[in-house]
Amino acid sequence: MHEFVATVIRPAGAEWDEREETPWPIIQEAAKIGLYSVDFFSQQWFDPSGLGIPLAFEELFWGDAGIALSIVGTTLAAVSVSTNGTEEQMAEWVPQMFGTDDDVKLGAFCASEPEAGSDIGAIRTRARYDEAHDEWVLNGRKTWATNGGIADVHVVVASVDPQLGTRGQASFIVPPGTEGLSQGQKFAKHGIRASHTAEVVLDDVRVPGRCLVGGKDKLDERLARTREGRHSGRSQAAMRTFEASRPSVGAQAVGIARAAYEYALDYAREREQFGRPIAQNQAIAFKLADMRTSVDMARLLVWRAAWMARNGKPFEAAEGSMSKLVAGETAVWVTEQAMQILGGAGYTRDHPVERFHRDAKIYTIFEGTSEIQRLIIGRALTGLDVR
Repeated sequence: MHEFVATVIRPAGAEWDEREETPWPIIQEAAKIGLYSVDFFSQQWFDPSGLGIPLAFEELFWGDAGIALSIVGTTLAAVSVSTNGTEEQMAEWVPQMFGTDDDVKLGAFCASEPEAGSDIGAIRTRARYDEAHDEWVLNGRKTWATNGGIADVHVVVASVDPQLGTRGQASFIVPPGTEGLSQGQKFAKHGIRASHTAEVVLDDVRVPGRCLVGGKDKLDERLARTREGRHSGRSQAAMRTFEASRPSVGAQAVGIARAAYEYALDYAREREQFGRPIAQNQAIAFKLADMRTSVDMARLLVWRAAWMARNGKPFEAAEGSMSKLVAGETAVWVTEQAMQILGGAGYTRDHPVERFHRDAKIYTIFEGTSEIQRLIIGRALTGLDVR
């Protein structure tokens, strides 16, 4: 993997960042070596140590975050079905999200909306069951969807009973070619620009009853318990998807931070001022010391959370949120320090650290902002409804 990342992904990072297009040729190459495949991600996901995905993601994002997110963006949709779906749904739909090495496909997970980002309970997309045809009818608009509109399989979070908030929501698989689903605005972004991010418009989208993730019996039972005030204690499906993915998102940020630290270290050893390498100055050496310490700290928090999740250890102190919070903020800080070490050169596109910095910022925003992570951690620690 490191050889592929170092020789294929990293050299192409600047080009695809400028193009702001999905790097289909590189995804195709990743598929040919078995990297972009159900088998690869399944093996890493089910590794008993829990470290398979964090190790793989860190390495990919060390290469280039935009290209890497194009390669792993499908996994969020796959995780949503794998975590909450039936065995039949996993067998039918997850392979269709990846395709084959000759014909690659994409998946997209669609949760956020213009008025429902951090407040996922405010989702307005509606799902109505048409019993006569055993179909679900979806209407609404999603935003900030990775691979949105260009994916072959979309997984859409919608409200079945708005009065029940998040407990009245469910996820639906929208098969390839379904009428009524279209791409809205494609966003021009500050960073991760090789990754496609867009709105998804749902206009009377009809999907078969079997496309309700987890099945209707399970949904009806959950809704009945909620209406009677008998909550199961388990979070809604979309939130479970985010909980399961947080350590892997943290690993992505660690990869970016590591790339920036290593580049700055090499530069500081070679760059001379006043007759000696700048790394010989305490001001620079101390920065590098703090950068490396922060990267290692973030990585170990990610590994702990990933191990706990894989081995059924509950996040009693919101360890998943801790890992994502620290890794995201570390990536922003380390990439900024790397730019400072390079000085004026670091502010130009002659060096990749300015791209690393742009790519890093999203990790304090998406998959739960730093503020939301702190809110989750605070609630876990105090046992109170911190607001």
